[in-house]
Amino acid sequence: MNSIDKTEKRQLFLNFFSLLSLQGTNYILPLITFPYLIQVLGVEYFGLLAFATAMIMYFNVITDYGFNLSATREISVHRENQEKIIEIFSAVMTIKIVLMTVSFIVLTLIVFSFEKFSSDWEIYFLTFGTVIGQVLFPVWFFQGMERMKYISYLNIFSKLLFTAAIFLFVKEESDYYLVPLFTSVGFIVAGIWSQVLIYREFNVRFKLQSISVLKKYLIDGWHIFVSRVYVNIYTTTNLILLGLFTNNTVVGYYAIAEKIVVAIGGVFQPANQAIYPYLARKYKENFELFINLVKKIALVFLAISFAFFIFAEYFKDSIVLLVTGSQTTEVSVLLAIFLLRVLTYPFGALFSNLLVVMERKKEFMKVMNYTVLLNLLIVPPSIYFYQEVGLVISFVVVSFVHILLLVYYFKKSIAQ
Repeated sequence: MNSIDKTEKRQLFLNFFSLLSLQGTNYILPLITFPYLIQVLGVEYFGLLAFATAMIMYFNVITDYGFNLSATREISVHRENQEKIIEIFSAVMTIKIVLMTVSFIVLTLIVFSFEKFSSDWEIYFLTFGTVIGQVLFPVWFFQGMERMKYISYLNIFSKLLFTAAIFLFVKEESDYYLVPLFTSVGFIVAGIWSQVLIYREFNVRFKLQSISVLKKYLIDGWHIFVSRVYVNIYTTTNLILLGLFTNNTVVGYYAIAEKIVVAIGGVFQPANQAIYPYLARKYKENFELFINLVKKIALVFLAISFAFFIFAEYFKDSIVLLVTGSQTTEVSVLLAIFLLRVLTYPFGALFSNLLVVMERKKEFMKVMNYTVLLNLLIVPPSIYFYQEVGLVISFVVVSFVHILLLVYYFKKSIAQ
């Protein structure tokens, strides 16, 4: 087979648009609340919430454990085998719940051991609710079954619930704690609903698994988990360092610019999520078609990302005004540099996924090792001497080097 048949093409488009709507609600609805939250809470409290979210992101990475790739692949390959699907679902959910429990204990120890965290302890615990929600919501299951519409419905519901609650109940500065509360409630409700859907629509029931089975899935996801930890080191950790070296106001300026860039580049995430299980199958079935598809996808991504970059640079001041409700010079300066990240955005996930599909774990880990090493060398001194501007410049440099390394090892792998 040298081309995508009509049924597969239709399914790919359905999955893409389902995930696009998911991504849209992930980023567009928060962008709608940005101006309101910044005006009601102020940049300092917005920075505090961003710092807490970055802190809790560590625990999201721990509980995800790379299953969004490894478990998705397993579900995709075995989706016609009901017994195997139950095994995968049960094992992954068991591991994630154990990791969530350990994460909560670790968070408690950190919060009550350091004044930086204990002064706002309730914010960190309320934000941890998003970890509970993400553990309950098995995106990897729906991706592997290529039934992304369920992800979209649940995500839209939770985000609309959160957005409505923000406008209804957050009225003054002292209401800042309601933001993580509503966010967490939305995630948890969506997670519970997803478990009901899996039971009703797919007839998948939780079944206790043996230690040997759990160990198998832990080993399978290990390399991806380590890579996620590495990614967290040169993304989330950078914001944590900024918060430790500066203050919540500076973190707020950085967080606003970062969220705008993430919102622009975020359109590529559903595309990568939709094509990942398809590329995983095609790699096994037809290598030549697999390579041709990768080339076409990369060219399309390059053209779209460049167009987004030019458009956003031209209208950056208008975007800042729209998002923050005022012409904030500090954010505009950061955004002008940060937008270079849009050019790399689609390729990190694409080529990381390709190395996973091709089972090139050693090459993948080399990329992550080099990237993290570079980040550790240039980001902390950049923050120390140049604060948020230094962080943006160094992070953009690290992002470009990361993509170049991924492309190099992908080309090297297909040549072998």
